[in-house]
Amino acid sequence: MPHIQAEGARLYYEEAGAGHPIVFVHEFGADLREWETQMRFFSRAYRCIAYNARGYPPSDVPADLALYGYEFACADIAAIMRGLSIPRAHVVGLSMGGYAALQFGLRHPDMATAIVAAGAGTGSAPSVREAWLRDAPAMAKAFLERGMPAMAEEMANGPTRIQLKRKDPRGWQETLGRLREHSPQGMSNTMARYQAQRPSLHDFQKDFALMRTPTLLAVGDEDLPCLETNLMLKAAIPSAGLWVCPNTGHAINLEEPAAFNAAVQDFFSAAERGTWPTRA
Repeated sequence: MPHIQAEGARLYYEEAGAGHPIVFVHEFGADLREWETQMRFFSRAYRCIAYNARGYPPSDVPADLALYGYEFACADIAAIMRGLSIPRAHVVGLSMGGYAALQFGLRHPDMATAIVAAGAGTGSAPSVREAWLRDAPAMAKAFLERGMPAMAEEMANGPTRIQLKRKDPRGWQETLGRLREHSPQGMSNTMARYQAQRPSLHDFQKDFALMRTPTLLAVGDEDLPCLETNLMLKAAIPSAGLWVCPNTGHAINLEEPAAFNAAVQDFFSAAERGTWPTRA
């Protein structure tokens, strides 16, 4: 199995296609397999790379909590690119991966040719921040106390997956099966150190105002916890466009893969032509 060494962990990756690189960064409740539809579609014209975050086998699951966090998530994108001799790439992330993609845009603007942040902002909005900080540590403990089968069932039937269950029961069942395979230790560590302790995206508004990398914000109109934050990001990032997918929840690339792929393809085309607008 191919791995790339990052700081404190080896990261498993897969790739397909040739052309300008795209790096796909997965969400908390998934792994690289959630990008399969996008890998097949975009690998016709791009070199596509997807990898499992630290804590998600067959990537390493560090026991040390200090080896998790949003700083590592951002650095791991750079490690994947350097390990594959990729100087610049489009970066596409969902939810937790969208958070990392935005941070990558702030920290490595020379390495990002375009950024897609889909469903980014869970736990960031002022209206939900207090509840998020209260509930996330308890959820981290629950992975170890209850185990993955019970937690997978709860997550798959939660608000971030219920729309997928209604639209695509077969795809939802597949997602549930994959969740059951996750490492409870890895999920617990990721929730405790990355999800529960990351700053709100609202805290970076001044930094986002300096971003010039072409950015597409994608959010479902039923992903209520993220809508508020995406409106903030649209206002803060001069080079950002906001695409809202109707009647869609959190897992936007799984719920509406054709619409998502089309929106991202159009965005990449504009970014590569140099016609994606940036506000003065």
